[in-house]
Amino acid sequence: MNGGYSIVPPQLAQIPWRLILLIVAIGGFGLVVLYSAAGGSVRPWALNQGVRFVGFIAIAIMISRVGEMRLKQAALPIYGVLVGLLLMVELFGFVGGGSRRWLDLGFIRLQPSELMKPAIVLVLARFYDLLPAGESRGWNAIWPAAALIGVPFVLVMTQPDLGTGLMIVFGGLTVTFLAGLPLRLYVGGALAVAAVLPVAWLGMHEYQRQRVEIFLSPESDPLGAGYHIIQSKIAIGSGGITGKGFLKGTQSHLDYLPEGHTDFVFATMAEEWGLLGGCTIILLYFMVIRWGMQVAARAHTRFSRLAAAGLATTIFFYFAINLSMVMGLAPVVGIPLPLVSNGGSAMMTVMLCLGMLMAIDRSARAAR
Repeated sequence: MNGGYSIVPPQLAQIPWRLILLIVAIGGFGLVVLYSAAGGSVRPWALNQGVRFVGFIAIAIMISRVGEMRLKQAALPIYGVLVGLLLMVELFGFVGGGSRRWLDLGFIRLQPSELMKPAIVLVLARFYDLLPAGESRGWNAIWPAAALIGVPFVLVMTQPDLGTGLMIVFGGLTVTFLAGLPLRLYVGGALAVAAVLPVAWLGMHEYQRQRVEIFLSPESDPLGAGYHIIQSKIAIGSGGITGKGFLKGTQSHLDYLPEGHTDFVFATMAEEWGLLGGCTIILLYFMVIRWGMQVAARAHTRFSRLAAAGLATTIFFYFAINLSMVMGLAPVVGIPLPLVSNGGSAMMTVMLCLGMLMAIDRSARAAR
């Protein structure tokens, strides 16, 4: 700095580089784990994941240049387009692994339900931003929000995709709670869900019921449905405090641990890096989420406060559900560990959330 002039271009100076370093640290650690999971090779996972990571982080930085007003204006149209795409999935979607979740566009297979996770946050933040303050605890604040959440949830559950459906509901309910809806609604809703669980159980697909049963007692089918979670627990426990060492994991390298590069990548990492490695990655995630909540606290408008808190919470649900799943604390619902698990869908969603958080943060700083 010399005479009020900075050699750093303003566009670069406005980027939250501490956040970028945190994201790079998480993503870089993920590449190391994928390299090890492949037996010490960048193929087939680490190289492709690295290319995706660079591309999506560039997209997140570009999104950070979008103003808060444009996010507001785009919230409802984006939601409407995604509902339409979910309907198209139901009619023309690509079937893979027994589920119809993708649209085959030729150059890419698009999963609209992934994009709905941040979209539900934006559209509800916009709804409560438009709602007069005096009506935030009335019926007019409840039924439109319930419809906005319920439509994509029903469409996603028909695919079927329980994990994504639950994340859409969790993200939406977070925004409604922060918007000031009465606590009694959530207590009553929880009791109503408990009352209809027997009916919901009968309506579940067989594999979904099996997941719940295995979650309660994985040892009842150790070589079948319970195999994943049993091997995951063995991998995590065998890592001890410091782990077995890089490239020395046995559960993943000897193919005892299924999906060790996707849904159960945390178990692969914990076996080689131990409790210290696991706590490190959890700390990095918490630092990212803490930054997101600070963005919400600094925001100057109702829309930006609700959107920022909802987006940060969406990232939290990703990693919290995945860790609970691989540790046997929740049923296996197919939620990957974002930025670490191999695959582009979760990474895309989280990078979109981070890009919008950076955009909200930039707008808040500019308004000071």
